[in-house]
Amino acid sequence: MSKKLLVVGGGAGGPSAAAKAKRLDQDLEVTILQAGEHVSYAA
Repeated sequence: MSKKLLVVGGGAGGPSAAAKAKRLDQDLEVTILQAGEHVSYAA
């Protein structure tokens, strides 16, 4: 059974946490839910 992560919120913290989790476990299935049309992103 694969591991899954659900991140609620597309502000700066949500995608950042999702990216960190994915770097720690590349097999992790990550889903981000947010109310707005665009996900926050800062390079």
